[in-house]
Amino acid sequence: MVELIGTGGIGKPRANHIEAVDPSSVTDMMEQLQQGYLMSIAASAGCTMELVNKDKWGVDAQFVRPPRSPHEEEGLLFAQLKCTTQTVPDPSKGFFSYQFTKRQYFDHMVKYRKNLKAILIVMTAPRRQRDWTTVDHAGLRTARACYWAHLEGVTADPSVMRPTVRVPTGNLLDSDALTEIFDRIDRGESLDG
Repeated sequence: MVELIGTGGIGKPRANHIEAVDPSSVTDMMEQLQQGYLMSIAASAGCTMELVNKDKWGVDAQFVRPPRSPHEEEGLLFAQLKCTTQTVPDPSKGFFSYQFTKRQYFDHMVKYRKNLKAILIVMTAPRRQRDWTTVDHAGLRTARACYWAHLEGVTADPSVMRPTVRVPTGNLLDSDALTEIFDRIDRGESLDG
């Protein structure tokens, strides 16, 4: 189970720690980087990733796994996407901290869902935008990675405006992890732990 670790607060605006190609578009470019990464992972797992155009319920994307036979239904998983340059995960520590910028993003992830499950996906990226990807004859490499957390049931004091949670470094999101998440949902198993 992911736990709440910070008290947060009203906070102050974050300083721009990114060496951007164009500072006016860097947030959009972070979203595009993460979406490209996740679409590639989904394709490798035999799934699709579809963006949700209206973020009313804290859902930025949905993953769809096709049915395994004509008589089964497809699988569906909601995801809230976050990309940050504020941390470099250290796998030996077991987790890294992620602070939500708005309470409502946290609230959408922690609510109980009877049917469709939702995960938080946090991508970490280098502070220098030009270092986000490299290419050689072996292929395209994306610097850093995405990690996932299932936050259903996590609580925070209502006065905390920017809750901080621990994201397990063991929850590296790749095609095998995405397949396993769907398999656990299909079996009715918890996504915790």
